[in-house]
Amino acid sequence: MENLEILLREVCEVAREAGRFLKEERIRFKQDAVKEKRVHDYVSYVDKESERRIVSALRSLLPEAGFITEEGSAVYQDEPYCWVVDPLDGTTNYIHNVTPYCVSIALRSRDTLSLGVVYDPSLDECFYAWQGGGAYLNGVPIHVSEVSCMESAFSVIELPYEAGRYARTGLHLIDCMYGRVAGIRMNGSAALAMCYVAAGRYDTWQEAFIGKWDFSAAALMVMEAGGRVTDFYGNDDFLDGHHIVVTNGRLHSDMLDLLKAALPGGM
Repeated sequence: MENLEILLREVCEVAREAGRFLKEERIRFKQDAVKEKRVHDYVSYVDKESERRIVSALRSLLPEAGFITEEGSAVYQDEPYCWVVDPLDGTTNYIHNVTPYCVSIALRSRDTLSLGVVYDPSLDECFYAWQGGGAYLNGVPIHVSEVSCMESAFSVIELPYEAGRYARTGLHLIDCMYGRVAGIRMNGSAALAMCYVAAGRYDTWQEAFIGKWDFSAAALMVMEAGGRVTDFYGNDDFLDGHHIVVTNGRLHSDMLDLLKAALPGGM
C-alpha cells in the first residue's frame, strides 16, 4: 500500500477525535449506562458511539477495507485490508473513572500489520507506527528498554476475565516474579501497556484470551520500537491468536520459560 505515512496521519486524527469524545463523555458518565457482556466484561453507549464514529471516519479514508471491531458495528468479509478497532480499550478503568484507557486502531492485510495508532486522551499521548517506519509518541521516536535481566524488569501481569482457565497461569507468574523483579503492575489496558513496552516504560507484558482489537495496533508499535511479540509458545504468527507475550526482546526467552510451566487450558 502506498502513502502509509500520509494515511497514518489521518488515522491519528480519527483516534484523537474519538479520544476527545471519550474524555468529554466521562464527565457526565453514569454507572447505570453500563451493561455486562459476560462476567466482569462491560460495555456502554460510550464504547458503541465511539466505534460508530471511528468506523464512519475510516470508511471514508479507505472504502475498500473491511473491519474487525470489538462491538461488532462493522464486519470483515475477506477484503485484502481490514481495520482492527477497539473504540475504548480499558472499559473497566473508564467506568470506574480511573486511567488508563484509550482508542486503538490498526490496519492489516491478511498476514501483516501495516499501521497502528493508540491514543490516550487523558495524557494526550498518541502512539503510532507504520510498517518499516518506526514507532513514535507525539512525533518523537520511541524504543524499547535495554533491561536484560528479569531482576531489573518492570513487568505487567495482566489477568483476563477467564479466571477459571487462566488462574493457574496468573498465580504461577505472580509467584515466580513477585519479589524477584523490579516491579509488577496490572494496567487495565492491553493496548497502552504494550505501547509502554514500546516506549521503554515497561519491559514485559503478557495476556491471554484477548481480542485482535486489544493488541493489533500496539503489537506493531512494539516491533517497530525494537521489541518482540509472539504467542505464549514463542510463535511469531500471533495475529489471529488470543495469547500474546510482549517484551523488549532481551527478556523474551525468560518470559516464555516462565509461561511453559503453567500454560492456561484451552489454548
